[in-house]
This record gives sequence, C-alpha cells and structure tokens, in this order.
Amino acid sequence: MNSIKPICFSAFAILVLAGCGAQKQVSSFSSLTAISAPLNVKKTAPLEENELKRWSHLDIVKDTIPGMSVDKAYTELLKGRQGVKVIVGIVDSGVDIEHEDLKSVVWTNAKEIPGNGIDDDNNGYIDDIHGWNFLGDITKENLEYERIIKNKDLVDEVTYLEAKKTNDDKIAEANQGKVRLEQMIIATTTADEQIAKELGKAIYTIEELNAVESKDAPVMESKVVMQRMLSYGMSVVELEDAIQGDIDGMISVLNGDNLKQNYREVVGDNPNDINDTKYGNNNVMGPDKEKILHGTHVAGIVAQVRNNNIGGDGIANNVEILTVRAVPDGDEYDKDIALGIRYAVDNGAKVINGSFGKSFSPHKQWVYDAIKYAEKKDVLIVHAAGNDAKDIDSFNNYPNDSDDKITEFADNMITIGALNFEYGDKVVARFSNIGKVNVDVFAPGVKIYATTPENTYKYLQGTSMASPNVAGVAAIIRSYYPKLSASQVKHILMDSGVLISTDVIVGGNPKDSRSFTNLSKSGKIVNAYNALLMADKMSKK
Repeated sequence: MNSIKPICFSAFAILVLAGCGAQKQVSSFSSLTAISAPLNVKKTAPLEENELKRWSHLDIVKDTIPGMSVDKAYTELLKGRQGVKVIVGIVDSGVDIEHEDLKSVVWTNAKEIPGNGIDDDNNGYIDDIHGWNFLGDITKENLEYERIIKNKDLVDEVTYLEAKKTNDDKIAEANQGKVRLEQMIIATTTADEQIAKELGKAIYTIEELNAVESKDAPVMESKVVMQRMLSYGMSVVELEDAIQGDIDGMISVLNGDNLKQNYREVVGDNPNDINDTKYGNNNVMGPDKEKILHGTHVAGIVAQVRNNNIGGDGIANNVEILTVRAVPDGDEYDKDIALGIRYAVDNGAKVINGSFGKSFSPHKQWVYDAIKYAEKKDVLIVHAAGNDAKDIDSFNNYPNDSDDKITEFADNMITIGALNFEYGDKVVARFSNIGKVNVDVFAPGVKIYATTPENTYKYLQGTSMASPNVAGVAAIIRSYYPKLSASQVKHILMDSGVLISTDVIVGGNPKDSRSFTNLSKSGKIVNAYNALLMADKMSKK
C-alpha cells in the first residue's frame, strides 16, 4: 500500500429511538450552544499519559486539546439514552477478532451455520461468519506502480510512463534514504551509549533524559539526539528496529525484489476479472496475527469497549465490527476493494472505514461503481486522505469520489485529514495530505492509542487513525438518528465541525504556513458534540 498505513518512523455523537424505531423526545437541545475554537489559547503543559491515551475524546475548549468532544457528548447529550446497533465495516488488513477489547463487538453473520462448509445465505461466500478475507493466505503484495510496470498492457502509455517514473524516483529516494538512516542508527546508538553511561543505567525514562545536565558537550549533544529519537514514542530498541526495517525495505527497492514477485498467484483468482468472485476464505485474521496490527488498531479506534478499564476507549458504544480483509502489506487490488465494499454493504454495514490508498488505480471504475452502490444502499464511506504531505487536489489519491478531482459522482464518501494533539500552529499532522476540494474535514491522527493483536495496545499515527475516529462519530449519529441518510451524516460531520481560522504549519515545514480554512473543503475539525446537536435539529425537519 502506498502511504496510508500508520506512520511509524518512515514517513514516520438527544433524541432516543425506542426499540420499534419510533422517536421519543427526551429533551431539547435547542438551548445548547455549539462548541467553537478558542482563539489565542495553547496548552503549554505536556499531555499526561491518561490525556494522551484518549486525547481524541477530549474537548478543545475545556482541555485546550483539539479532540472531538466525545466525552462531552456522552456525558451531556447521550447519558441515559440508547440508540440502535450500527454495523461498521472495516476494510483493512484484517482484525484480531479474539482481542479482549474487541471480541464482544465483533459482527456475526446470523444467516450462516459455522463450520458446515455450506454457503447457507447463498451470498457466494462459504462460512463467512465474521466477514470475508479476499486476500487468502497472502500478506505481502506489490505496489500498484510495480504491477503496472510488469503488466504494461493493462494501462495506457501515459499511465505506464508515470508508473516507470515513480519507480525511478523510488530508487533514487532509496539510495539517499539508506545512507541517511544508516547514519541515524549510528547516531542513535552512540548517543544512547553516552546517556546510559552518564546516568549509570542502560534503560532510562524520558524524564531522566530531560533531567540530564552536564558541562560535557558530547553528553548534551547526545541528550538532544535522544530527545528527538524518543519523541517518536518508541523505546530505543523499537526505534532501532523500525529504522533497520526501513533500511531493509530500501535495499529491497534497490534490488528490485518486488518486481520479481507475483504474490497474487497464491490467491488463485484473476485480479483483472471483476466477475471472478469465488476466492479468498473466511479467516478474517489472515495467516499471521502480527500482520493485522493496522486493521486491529483501526477497529479499536471505532469500537474498543468503552469504560471497561482495559486498554483504550472506542469512539462508538453501540456498534458491531464487520471485517473485510482486503488490504495487504503493499497496494490493495481495485477488485478486492470493490468487492469488499459491496460485501460490507450487502451484510448490513451503515458505515465503512477505508484507511488505505494508492496513487495508481488501473480498475478505478470498479471501485467507483462500488461507491455508487454503497450510496444507493445508504452507506457512508469514511476514507483516509493519505500521508504524503501533498495537496491531493493536484496529486492522485485513490479511491476517491471524483474522477476529475472537481466534481463528485457520489455524496456518501468523506475524506479525512489528520490532526496533531498540539492546538496551535502545529495542529495539522506533518504527514497529512491536504486539499481544499478533495479533503473534507480533519480529525485526530497523531499518537492514537488503540488495540493491537494478541491483547496489546499501541500508539499509532496516520490519516489511517483519523479516518476511524470520524467513522466512530458517524456510527454514533447513525445509532441515535438512524433516519438520517448517509449524505446527511456526511454533511453534518463537515458542517458541524469546529472552525479553525488561524494559520498553521503544513507538511511540518515551518516556512509553509497557511490558513487552516484552505486545507479542506470545510475548514473544520470533526466534533461529536456539535454533530449531535446538528443531527437532532436536522432530524426534526
């Protein structure tokens, strides 16, 4: 996959609806005031761990953290109320459905009899109890430009030349990056040894590091190096492993390893035939739990059980997670995404999260048709904007809802940029793509704490994390106001957001400062409290 996986080092929801569906008014929200952004306010104290673990739930006014006011929404608007169950489709790398904080919210196909080897619901997928795995037993895959280079006849000459240029650029970047990262490993190891010697211990905390004072210049230089390195939220060992992983990836690019591989042949289908649908299996966790970290984290952001005193809290409290495994380590196939969207729609999903993307899409029409199908069936698709720090009004980012980057062909897809937890000029994540036309709204996407495989939890970052934050808010709206359409929910998320009118740094470049209002169509950040106020008002029209 191109660049919408979590960035580590390398790029490094009132009105209650009774069970029968009839509306029952409990209280009026008409006297409540929507949240607006405080001006010239900045949280100067560092976030405590309990704040950081759930900063996306916090309030921009009360906490001066650019969260989505989720806690405020539950406490002041939803307390004592109950919505309807909402199925959220997670189209991703797979989900650890056995995780302690997810297993109680996993969707189960009531139309299938487990383990009988029969397609009981006649949908073409045998024993699809918790979803479907379109990848079979593969985890690794080519990038799309690599597949184009190897199958030139599938595309026009212009697309082929663009793919070839991308490959050439990747080789040049790998050459430069390899040298830089090798130097970084040396610098990190040397600085770590210096600080360990100074402190008299091999393992030390960031607080201990910050307290180091010395007249020895090398010690203070090492302190600066390690402060920068540890700011990524990893231990030294984890950091060095991540860097080495990037180096190994660059060596693979230089050797052309991926161009020599045909991973898809293991699946056994024809990826260029949309009518060839009988492939994959029902193992939504895939063959290796370690390889479903991304999908498990995304699912947790949406749905990990709230207030159970383990791990983190999900955004939505009344959802079921339907897993579609369709995103490998590499670029997803258009066919898998198109069929995956249709599968989630046909099995009752009202919100689908897509934390994936790529720059080339040979069969984009298949995905466009699937998005239109979802629109016809009133399903909202929430999609990550991408992590290349680019303006996707100019650069390709698939899938999207506009073939010309100007006119939308559907109104059920919302594209999400990523926020940092620092409210101020650094509020936009340095890696986040932007776009006045093609990015709709922003949401928390840096250091998001959620489930990872084998009952673990981690901080990850990327627009991959911002997207499920919004999918969670969308699920809350659809739970408490199920009569609102997917299109209405999309526009509520955009229109009710908190407007940021100040200038912010873009792409992590201090010299590139722009008005936040110009970075997305709405110029706003998603806010659950405001969204529920607007949903309540809209539901009465």
